[in-house]
Amino acid sequence: MFVESEGARLAVFEHGDRSAQTVVLVHGYPDTHRVWDDVVPLLAGEFHVVTYDVRGAGESSAPRGLAAYRLPVLARDLFAVIAAVSPDEPVHVVAHDWGSIQAWEAVTTPDAPIASYTSISGPCLDHVGHWMRRKPTTRQLNQLLHSWYIAVFHLPFVAPLLWRHVVGPRWQAVARRLEGVSPHVAPTVVQDGVNGIALYRANFIPRLRSPRERRTDVPVQVVQPSRDRYVTAGVIEDVERWATNVRRRVVDAGHWVQITHPRAVALLVADHVTAHSHPS
Repeated sequence: MFVESEGARLAVFEHGDRSAQTVVLVHGYPDTHRVWDDVVPLLAGEFHVVTYDVRGAGESSAPRGLAAYRLPVLARDLFAVIAAVSPDEPVHVVAHDWGSIQAWEAVTTPDAPIASYTSISGPCLDHVGHWMRRKPTTRQLNQLLHSWYIAVFHLPFVAPLLWRHVVGPRWQAVARRLEGVSPHVAPTVVQDGVNGIALYRANFIPRLRSPRERRTDVPVQVVQPSRDRYVTAGVIEDVERWATNVRRRVVDAGHWVQITHPRAVALLVADHVTAHSHPS
């Protein structure tokens, strides 16, 4: 089905029994909902599992302009999906990479209809902004070195050209060589990659320059792949400052842990959801 949200038409996919607890999986960049293909069947026997293509990706539409990709808009997209798939009960959100960044925006919104949150390889940018203002440490330098690609994404003309003509058409081979994974590549991957550059340009500098106070009482599970090349443990070391109920899990895996270790991810998600499920 499709859900309308602030100028975007979001493609939404449902699996399992709608009367069960609803788990919404949010993908990152440059993925689509298909990045969860190996996890969905492991959860759908017990839960109502929902995936969707975020704006600018896959079968969803791609509004123009950076304002359409700012974090509050992305959070309202998630709320629109939640309202469509579980109008009467809060849901459990699981998110990866950019999906996790935007889900943090939703989770730290007061009265969010979210029962629990599992964050994989994606910090809250406001939390990172406060973390970067601390006395400089080697952890901060380490993250900056791992974030080199973000600077490239801010170069005028260069990033879209590189993705459209060099990286995008070869994305599966690039991911296999760099990460040892074979991502579920959508036929829209070239345009998705170009569209998704707006996520970085619309949010990184404003949020790191002027971080807000973003807090939550939603139970949070932070899953850290120990061999993540892009998101280091440093950026999530202060999560307890912002969330009242946090548990941490480390998985011996790279960035795309849901592809390489789907069963481990599914078990962690199921455990967290079950621990924080509301009465049916």
